[in-house]
Amino acid sequence: MSVSDATTALTEELAARDDMIVCEGVNKWFGDFQALDGITAIIKEREVVVVLGPSGSGKSTWIRCINRLEAHQEGRIVVDGVELTNDLRNIEKIRSEVGMVFQQFNLFPHLTVEDNVTLAPIWVRKKPKGEAEELARSLLERVGIPEQAEKYPGQLSGGQQQRVAIARALAMEPRIMLFDEPTSVIKEVLDVMKELALSGMTMMVVTHEMGFAREVADRVIFMEDGQIVETGTPEHFFTDPREERTKLFLSQIL
Repeated sequence: MSVSDATTALTEELAARDDMIVCEGVNKWFGDFQALDGITAIIKEREVVVVLGPSGSGKSTWIRCINRLEAHQEGRIVVDGVELTNDLRNIEKIRSEVGMVFQQFNLFPHLTVEDNVTLAPIWVRKKPKGEAEELARSLLERVGIPEQAEKYPGQLSGGQQQRVAIARALAMEPRIMLFDEPTSVIKEVLDVMKELALSGMTMMVVTHEMGFAREVADRVIFMEDGQIVETGTPEHFFTDPREERTKLFLSQIL
């Protein structure tokens, strides 16, 4: 199948799915610096979108705006049918549907791995403690570290901590997973992310891991200077990019 045929097939398939993340003309400033400049994109249900670009291109700012860790100043962001506004009820509803794995793992160092995973289900979802612990054990099994349940984060490697962070996000049973440049993109972490993608999870991944983008992404979005420069399938992006800025970026990293 040619690149254009693959793109057409994907477009037709995605058209039938629900919109999970809708961004329309999103602008964001930090003082005089414009971090996001007219971001417009739709991410569909069960779609895996990888966002690439040089440092400072706005990738992390965009993903942080989607669950209101940063507030956009202009435009619209709608997540699973709920618009992000200053209404705290909307923000809480969206955060309950969206799991996020950060650059830094943000685990509680004084809690065991299992307690890190059960904290939000117990306090936010109001799950009974026994049910939350059973869920935590199944998720730690899913990410390949069930034997680490009673350890503390400081006793784990970076890759193991990353997998705990993924399990913690999954414990809220989200419909969407956001990954903001996971730092420990070792094979075991990538395998977990691939398994999530295959399970049908809607995912938006900011990463420098080209192999993951090639193998797992449905679409690749390339950003620079706060703008979306080019969007396409991995085949399009890696073999037939159209924009000169995309070509320059790829020539520098591949």
